[in-house]
Amino acid sequence: MKEVKAFAPATVANVACGFDILGFAVDSPGDEIEMKLVDKPGIVIKDITGDEGRLSKNPRDNTATVSVYQFLEKIGAEKAGIEVTLHKKMPFGSGLGSSSASTVAGAFAVNALFDNPLSMEELLPFAMEGERVACGAAHADNVAPALYGGFVLVRSYDPLDVVRLNVPEELCCAVVHPHIEVSTKDARNILRGEIPLVDAVRQWGNVGGLIAGLEQENYDLIGRSLQDVIVEPIRSMLIPGFDEVKRAAIYAGSMGTAISGSGPSIFSLCKGMEKAERIANAKVEAFKAIGIDSDKFVSKVNKEGPKIIY
Repeated sequence: MKEVKAFAPATVANVACGFDILGFAVDSPGDEIEMKLVDKPGIVIKDITGDEGRLSKNPRDNTATVSVYQFLEKIGAEKAGIEVTLHKKMPFGSGLGSSSASTVAGAFAVNALFDNPLSMEELLPFAMEGERVACGAAHADNVAPALYGGFVLVRSYDPLDVVRLNVPEELCCAVVHPHIEVSTKDARNILRGEIPLVDAVRQWGNVGGLIAGLEQENYDLIGRSLQDVIVEPIRSMLIPGFDEVKRAAIYAGSMGTAISGSGPSIFSLCKGMEKAERIANAKVEAFKAIGIDSDKFVSKVNKEGPKIIY
């Protein structure tokens, strides 16, 4: 295979109670990458579309190609020549794993280009290095679901231990991205370094309840567990109209609504696509009422993860 084009999906990280340890993939938006073998050794980023000139074309600094270097070193093909075109189809600073989609697309595409010598599990550390370039920390709660698809738990980072969770068949997600930008760095810097034990206990209970709800396909338990008593009360202050939008989603039938990643996107889980569409529309209208335009993305939880387009 001399040329491939790959897609990697957006993701919802934290999932209310699961700060830095839970995430799941959605169908859209996502990033695409074209990659082909060339005679001249080295990695070259030929073009980037959709980024408004914001991303570096230096392959050592771009999240889409950092994982490619890692891959080539692993398989002993450092002298290979690869030409890359990245199509950014996700908003920056959205809380939907924009950098993760790029690095996963790169890792997945180069693996396909070399006839898939590595498993998804072996590609994960490479994708995490792309996250390190993007935000300074090699978190897996976006890249793991983007790479594996479905719902994942990052049980441990040292050693790395990622667990794939069951996804109930009718579990759907309604994400709304308001046209504002929240810096991941800013959203992390405002968090408290210490939390009361009573809050930690409540959060642990919700994490356990959410995982049990997924495994048992118990939608009521999932809904009861989608509560964040530690991060959301602080980060919600960065999102204008958050409380109003959350109330609109709950009134429209959401089983649980919270901030996606570091925000400002707000996700809701529910049972069935019809209800998901209704919830998304309610959130769009709630933002519109305070003068903020937004985009909506409605899908089932994406169990497939990245895919080869050609």
